[in-house]
Amino acid sequence: MPGDTVFIASDHAGFVLKQTLCADLTELGFRMEDLGPQSAESCDYPVFAHALCARVAAHDGRGILICGTGIGMCMAANRHRGIRAALCTHEYTARACRAHNNANVLCLGARVVAPPLAAELAEIFLRTAFEGGRHARRTALIEP
Repeated sequence: MPGDTVFIASDHAGFVLKQTLCADLTELGFRMEDLGPQSAESCDYPVFAHALCARVAAHDGRGILICGTGIGMCMAANRHRGIRAALCTHEYTARACRAHNNANVLCLGARVVAPPLAAELAEIFLRTAFEGGRHARRTALIEP
């Protein structure tokens, strides 16, 4: 929801898209907290995924992770208790991961998704509410 803080991080491959999304989402009224990196210099994606997941879990918030494909970030994020990260490349998956799976981290691939589509996916993800109901029972089963 606009006004809520959205945590965002990337690796070097996702740096430019991260900067673009921060600007786009700020313009839409979202408060962005950039957790790095601060340049496109080569770096290790798990470091940034772990930092973002800690913030999302501590604040019951939502986050966006970006790397080359989105796969590595998604794998690292889903290692965290309470994190439900989803790799999205289509509008339907961005909506469904929130509505049906209560995803709290969106993962994007900067080498896979063009910036305009990435902005659309992020906005859908951030504006879509969890439907609860039968989906709540199922998402509760995810945690061991």
